[in-house]
Amino acid sequence: MTFALDTPLTAALGEKLAKSLARAFEMQTVGDLVSHYPRRYAKRGDLTPILDLPIGQTATIVAEVQSVQSRPMRNRRGTLLEVVIGDGVGEMSLTFFGQAWRERELRPGVRGIFSGKVGEYRGVLQFSHPDYQLFEDELAARESAEEYAERPLPFYPATSTVPTWRLQQLIGDALDGLGEVADPLTDGMRREQKALTARDALEKIHRPRSDADVHRARHTLRLHEALVMQTALLQQRWFVRAMATTPRPARDGGLLARFDAALPFTLTPDQVGVGERIAADLAEGAPMNRLVQGEVGSGKTLVALRAMLQAAESGGQCALIAPTEVLAGQHLRSIAKMLGPDLAAELMPTLLTGQMPTAERRKASLRVASGQARIVVGTHALLSDKTTFADLGLIVVDEQHRFGVEQRETLRAKGGNPHVLVLTATPIPRTVAMTVFGDLDVSTIRTMPAGRAGISTFVAPIREKPGWFGRVWERAAEEVDKGHQVFVVCAAIDAEAEGAAAVEEGDIDDVPADVAAESTGPRFGVAQVAGMLSRQASTQHLRIRALHGRMPGEEKDQIMRAFARGEIDLIVATTVIEVGVDVPNASTMIILDADRFGVSQLHQLRGRVGRGDVPGLCLLVTDALEGTPARERVEAVAETLDGFALAEVDLEQRGEGDVLGGAQSGSRSSLRLLRVIKDAGLIDRSRTLAESILEGDPTLEAHPGLAAILDARLGAEERAALRKN
Repeated sequence: MTFALDTPLTAALGEKLAKSLARAFEMQTVGDLVSHYPRRYAKRGDLTPILDLPIGQTATIVAEVQSVQSRPMRNRRGTLLEVVIGDGVGEMSLTFFGQAWRERELRPGVRGIFSGKVGEYRGVLQFSHPDYQLFEDELAARESAEEYAERPLPFYPATSTVPTWRLQQLIGDALDGLGEVADPLTDGMRREQKALTARDALEKIHRPRSDADVHRARHTLRLHEALVMQTALLQQRWFVRAMATTPRPARDGGLLARFDAALPFTLTPDQVGVGERIAADLAEGAPMNRLVQGEVGSGKTLVALRAMLQAAESGGQCALIAPTEVLAGQHLRSIAKMLGPDLAAELMPTLLTGQMPTAERRKASLRVASGQARIVVGTHALLSDKTTFADLGLIVVDEQHRFGVEQRETLRAKGGNPHVLVLTATPIPRTVAMTVFGDLDVSTIRTMPAGRAGISTFVAPIREKPGWFGRVWERAAEEVDKGHQVFVVCAAIDAEAEGAAAVEEGDIDDVPADVAAESTGPRFGVAQVAGMLSRQASTQHLRIRALHGRMPGEEKDQIMRAFARGEIDLIVATTVIEVGVDVPNASTMIILDADRFGVSQLHQLRGRVGRGDVPGLCLLVTDALEGTPARERVEAVAETLDGFALAEVDLEQRGEGDVLGGAQSGSRSSLRLLRVIKDAGLIDRSRTLAESILEGDPTLEAHPGLAAILDARLGAEERAALRKN
């Protein structure tokens, strides 16, 4: 039987084996099986004389069978087969348990190659259950042995039920029956990229005869992954640009011009440059699909507001969706303040969240449905079937990683191909931007507004220096005495509650893998810390309030407003204050259990202070021991304020996830061999190659191999995810 990559494993291997592979590795097809690549390779060892064999290491020898003896095992059923072999100088034994049938093969006088891990029993060297290959001709045996010893031996990601040797056997059977394989590269591209054919690459990665085979196969298959991924993303970009939408150009003397004329400060060069690109996008008849990334406090909200004003000039409505009610309320107040009374009265910025009182929410929904509210700020309530827009012209997504693709598509469907602007304060390395947001145009704001006082960050390792814990709170009190305010962030609402239930709802995906694997929960919770600080001498005189995601939205909003007005000295919160909360008088950020947060999340939290002319102080309190990954993560944040450098560290530690699937952080990554940091150059070349292919052939009619692989690898779910991005 000849297999294709999409042949079900049930047809290729039988139902029993197919079920085992599905259960162990989620494999369904022959393609899934042959793309289960070796995780490493080993050599069977150099050809070594028996007397020089190193105990504990793998070795390969040419030898002759001297004697064979079979006897029953003492403590269990079955037989023990002992074979003595020699190379003319030394001797050693081979032992096989319960394999008496080998006596028919291993007859005295037979020569062959024997490979295994060298052991010792009662002073005699031995191989236990070695691999071997027997030959009648000694010269052939020696020549074959040398080749055998140099041939890389693949080791696969395996389970107890499907070990690596069984995978090697099953993949070999699949390759023996595999027919033609679609190739994403034309002959010319293959020569130019020094790549193998797709069929040859699969053969050589699983059954290499040399290290060079492994190298060429991996290069080819990584190139295929990169090209398929970039083609899929760029093709989706082409499809979006082929859609029609209402152009939203700026007008002389219009809303945007009036807003700019009233600004009390000068825009940064990056704000100007990015703003000009967005303005040009909005004036086009094809939908804008742009990602704006920039450090915390770099002025992304201002850039987004200027885009909203331009879209609103033609009567279009703008929807800004934020991940939390606290942040949505913050955005609304910030926008109303920046607009000033006259523009605010015209545009009527309106808040719409799920926890608003019914009457208030109904009134807000009517403003949105009638088109009276031309700027709408909200949370997931904007996605409700009950929320309708008169003319949705621009969608602004704040903190893209907090929203699933289905949610973004739901909002997009409320307008006629509206323009989309995505904001993120999590800096993204260029290759990641090409990989994860490859269908978006990416703009970066690096320059920071003038007048920022900066932030100093320190690690407080309280397991090694327990006395520092008290000093942390004395330092907080000193800042309050200077007239400033303090954030204290905990990883849990109630550290005494059981397990993951204590972690702030919605933040569980941000817990690093090394922390999630631990059985113990966070040491500090909002409830415990707020109580402790209200009792201890250094802080009991402070005005302290707690804030977390389980509070009613109105109460959270009241607390944040009071904090912004300076009526609260110290706020103990979960990561509900992670993004967007702007209190210029807040000088200090204390993060407890800092090792339980990811690098990017720590950087985001730190960005809540040092926003005005008050110098920022960030104290990272941790129990993690020096040298552990958790401690290294915390120290990396303390060493630099460069969010782009930290994004690289975060990516290396957290993994790349499923960049083509709908999952926010993938389980089975679409990338098997490609790594977005290590293979940055290859991704860059693949993007250029994909651009050149699609420029002349956007539907891939002249590239049937690439089109076939895209159809096979990108099922309905992945295609939908790309459309929704």
